Formats: sequence, structure tokens, C-alpha cells
Amino acid sequence: MEPPSWIGPAPSLVERLSVLWIGVVGVLFPGVGPLLLGGLEAAGRLSAMEIGLAGMAELAAMGVGAALLGPAFGARRLRPAAIACGCFLAALNLASTQVDGGLLVLVRALAGLPAGALIWVVTGMIVRSPRPDRWSGIYLTVQTLIQLAVVATLSALVIDRFGPDGGFVVLTGLAASAVAAGFLAPRAWTALPQADDAPPNALKGGLPSPRGWVALLAVFCFQAFILALWIYAEPLSRQAGHAPKVAGLAFSISLAAQVAGGSAATALAGRVSWFVSLAVGVIAAAACLLVFAALPPAPAFLAASGLFGFAWLFASPFLTPLAIEADPSRRAALLGPGASLLGCATGPLLAALIVGEHDVRQAVWLAGGLALVTLALIAGLHLTRQREEPPA
Repeated sequence: MEPPSWIGPAPSLVERLSVLWIGVVGVLFPGVGPLLLGGLEAAGRLSAMEIGLAGMAELAAMGVGAALLGPAFGARRLRPAAIACGCFLAALNLASTQVDGGLLVLVRALAGLPAGALIWVVTGMIVRSPRPDRWSGIYLTVQTLIQLAVVATLSALVIDRFGPDGGFVVLTGLAASAVAAGFLAPRAWTALPQADDAPPNALKGGLPSPRGWVALLAVFCFQAFILALWIYAEPLSRQAGHAPKVAGLAFSISLAAQVAGGSAATALAGRVSWFVSLAVGVIAAAACLLVFAALPPAPAFLAASGLFGFAWLFASPFLTPLAIEADPSRRAALLGPGASLLGCATGPLLAALIVGEHDVRQAVWLAGGLALVTLALIAGLHLTRQREEPPA
């Protein structure tokens, strides 16, 4: 069997690094947003409710940008897409230093659109690569490391001296770097192939096959499961009676474990099937829910946070080969980040509707239900894959 190859011409090393950086800049805000939005609340420029609205609105808009705005530019206009969206994102980051309240929520929602389009650019490279799981693992690991570095830099050198506005100025500069990287990106991506089970309008509209939509639902449910729980990690720690520093330590341990999980997934890409890897990751993360629900002592809570973070980033890269096997045209995989980001926004929203004022463990049970749905969807796709193959 011939080794897998790129769909279309293989990008040069400079082009790959440029595209990778463009995607990293596009996904920066979810990592640094809690720090900056919390600082804006402390400064009286956002209410507690508006923090949640800003976070959810930006994530949802990123999903829309990855699913609609990026494809609207088209795979043959990558450089204009990256340059225009980088400029738009930089302008909106800078505008965030000048507005408050509801207007700031609107600005952050608008910023999600070009950020999502930048993610679409790197997704185009990942789905056309010979090892999408490996490139997805590289992207997730690098983005986590960069987010960790940016948060550490802002916390140590920027926020205390310049406040949250200083953080937005740093994000403006990083968005400008994506503009520079856009000039080094490939000019176009090669068109993706047509799936055998694609609907009649798939070639014209670029829609996934029916099984591709099921895979996208699995991606959506996975991220909704993860974020429905993780958004309430701090209140769960508080409810368990831990010292305030325990939640902060849990976040740090989880981030380090996420880097380890993404690295492990990258190393195993191509050696272990996507189904085994993804199922193990989902089951391990779901097992942590039992620990969180028990409101355990701090050491167990920290251990569960580390395992949860490892399983999260270990499983995530294998969502791409899941979508590719379900829809070999790779159109579903191209829409994967949009489904993922919409799941990240929906999970916390659903959890917010059911948690109590003094007991937030309903978020744990919601996450458990979403985990079961995710497992059912990926198992169904895996068990029925042979039925989609033509007879020999």
C-alpha cells in the first residue's frame, strides 16, 4: 500500500509554519479571554453576566466564522482571507480597549468571525495532509503552549501595569503577526474529492455526506460535554470546600496535562485507530465526572483535573480522522472546527440553564449525558463503516 500523501501540492516548510501560526492566532482568545474579561469586570467595565455573554458570543461567532466566513473566501483566495481577517481581528481587539458593557460584548462577538476564518485556513491544511490526526495533534499542542505562554506573559508583565487594555493591545499585535504570515501562506488549496454517498448538491454547495453530518454532531457533543463541566470547575472546587488557590492550581495542572495529552496523541497518530483512541479519551474524561460529582478532597480534585485535561487533548485530534472516515470527501472535517466551537459555546449555555445557586453538580450530570451521546455516535459510525463500502 502506498503511503498517504497530500491532497494537492505539499506546502513548503515556511508555508506550513505560516498557516499553523495563522490558526494559532485565530484560537488565542478562548485561552486568554477569561483573564482579560475578568480584569474588565474588576475594572467595572463588564458585569458578571456580560462576561458569560461575551465568552459565549465570541465562541459561537468563531464557529460561524470557521463554518461560513472562511468558505465564503474560498480555498483559492487563502492569502486575501488571512490578510483581511487578520486586519479585521486586530482592529476589533484594539476597539475592545475603548468600549464597555453591551458594546464590548458586541465587539467581542464580531471578533469571533475573523478569528474563526483564520482557524478555517489551518483546517484546510490539516484535512489535506497525509496524517490529519498527527497535524491536528501538532496544532492543538502548539496552540495550548502558546496560550499558556501568552497568559503567563500577560499575568506577569502586562495586566498589573497596564490593566486588561494592555492585554488587548498584545492581542492586536499578535493579530497583526497573522497578517504578516498571510503573505507567506499558500495561494490556494486543492479542491477536495467528492464522497460516494454525498447528496446531489454536495459538489456545488460543498456539503458533507449524511454520515459526515453525524460525525459533526459527535464533534459538537464532545466539546459541549467537555466545556459544560470545565466551565464549572472553579464553583465545584468551592462547593467542595477547597481553599481558593486549589482552583487556580487545577487549571494550571490541566493545561500542563493538555499539552501532554496532545503530544501523546501526535506520537500515536497512525499507530492506533481513531476509534480506540477517541473512545479511550472520552471514557477517561467521563470517568473524571464521578470524581467531580463526589466533591472530593483537594488532592483527588487536582488529580481528576489533570486526567480530564489529558483526556481532552488526547481525544481531540482523533475527531478529524473520525470525520474523514465518515465523509472521505473531507468536507465534514473542514467544518469540524465550526462544530467544535459551537459545542464549546453550547455546553456552558445548557449548563447555566440547569445549575442551582448553591449546587452546580447538575453540570456534571449534563456532561455525563453528552459524553454518552458522543460515545454512541462514534460507536455507531465505527460499527457501520463496512456497510458503506462497495462490495468487492
